[in-house]
Amino acid sequence: MAEEVYASVLKANPKHFNAAYLLGNMAAQAARHQTAVNFYTQAIRINPSHAEPYNNRGNALLALKQFGAAVASFDTAISIQANYAEAYSNRGNALFALKKFGAAVASLDKAVSLKSDYAEAYSNRGNALSALKQLDAAVASFDAAIRLKPDYAQAFSNRGIALLELKQQDAALASFDAAIRIRHDYAEAYSNRGNALRAFHQWDAAMACYDQAIQLDPDLALAYMNKSITLLLQGNFADGWPLHEWRNGNAQARASLRHFKQPLWLGTEPLLGKTILLHCEQGLGDTIQFARYARLVKQLGARVVMEVPATLITLLTGLAGVDELIAEDTRLPGFDYHCPLLSLPLAFNTHLATIPSPQPYLQSRADKVATWQARLGEKVRPRVGLVWCGNPLHKNDHNRSFTVNLLLPYLAPDVDYICLQKELRDIDRAPLQHSPIRFLGNDIKDFTDTAALCELVDLVISVDTSVAHLAGALGKATWLMLPYVPDWRWLLNRNDSPWYASMCLYRQDAQRDWATVLKQVAQDMVPWRLGAVPTS
Repeated sequence: MAEEVYASVLKANPKHFNAAYLLGNMAAQAARHQTAVNFYTQAIRINPSHAEPYNNRGNALLALKQFGAAVASFDTAISIQANYAEAYSNRGNALFALKKFGAAVASLDKAVSLKSDYAEAYSNRGNALSALKQLDAAVASFDAAIRLKPDYAQAFSNRGIALLELKQQDAALASFDAAIRIRHDYAEAYSNRGNALRAFHQWDAAMACYDQAIQLDPDLALAYMNKSITLLLQGNFADGWPLHEWRNGNAQARASLRHFKQPLWLGTEPLLGKTILLHCEQGLGDTIQFARYARLVKQLGARVVMEVPATLITLLTGLAGVDELIAEDTRLPGFDYHCPLLSLPLAFNTHLATIPSPQPYLQSRADKVATWQARLGEKVRPRVGLVWCGNPLHKNDHNRSFTVNLLLPYLAPDVDYICLQKELRDIDRAPLQHSPIRFLGNDIKDFTDTAALCELVDLVISVDTSVAHLAGALGKATWLMLPYVPDWRWLLNRNDSPWYASMCLYRQDAQRDWATVLKQVAQDMVPWRLGAVPTS
């Protein structure tokens, strides 16, 4: 066996470069990545002037998720061999894993400039451009990869994802179909195809795709997660919550989530006299929505420690059921069990009829309300808080947000409009200056300021962002504008929310047109201004 021969050579001569290097390659091919790193490092010590061991070691470190070390290894390879296209491409992949998407694009640009027929680099460049939301450029990069390599199934599948974000559902579906024709066992492409069908509200066909993906790869977390979202969206909580646990990866990844030695609690073990850590995950809106479960955990006799993003500490101080509130990334106190906030619905076997606290469970601070009341001045006409866009890096932002220019024609006269967004996009700055909307974002320091502003308006009109969750948790009348395929928590075919009693939902129809939604909101503003607020 070749590996045994090279091992004996290296044992006899520990300074044999080729033996160490080739043993590294064999270990890498067998997915023994740490062993590969060790052999490549040994080869580098023997002769540090060769670029290839640095590049290959970078790939092994990338497989070990040691992304920073991988970038450093690729950098050294490039410093030795300046025209090393593969090292630039691999470096781009490592930078992508570090979420340094702009730097990843730059590295992949260099790779394709050095090697114009480098299909893999074009495809990876498309992924980085997609992450930057430069979707048209991403599609063009995937197209370049496909022209160079017409049987490149992964490029077809990734192009489909970008096309889906561009709301080109038919083209996305065709791209996923092409990927599957090339690779009949391509589980991820089936899962992505399910998402395209979900965009058409073809629920059964989407579920069939997710099931096919799971059959092909029983450990594909993405397929389980997509299936769970579709089930939850349809109100099937019984089947949806267990599958939603796949949001944290496969079974091995879930077992090591957060690396706690304490066991995960999912509702089975008694908590009387125990301390449990409820920890945040995902976005600010998720934390606000699921913080309501702390009261139920407390009722089981536990001491409840809740970890939340630092920006929510002052808002959630005093939340019912919480004994100790701590900011994430700070030292944790002792505890016996832990549970992510989004696993609490599963732990409590939540169904539509048993969702806790649809009534207000947060309060604004009196001192903040007084400060902002003085800032806003006397209220002489109806006051409405507005939110038309969220975090641009949110994976679904292309569906949930729009520009202020789209909103302005639908604003009723004789209303005091308050922008509840702290951040503005460049495209909105100029039109906002010449609009009836007051922008106060520079003075909004945290969510207690936003909560006070919610308290001082008569109505919040928002897209699906954390501010909408805040307004709902405060019990403020809220009109929520939703895309055709909304986030799972808003369900389907209803204009109310079982999560927030004060919320009324406005949905896009199959045309996926925000103008239709805004027109309905404008129509309902007429009776609302006369005191007849539409009910859900």
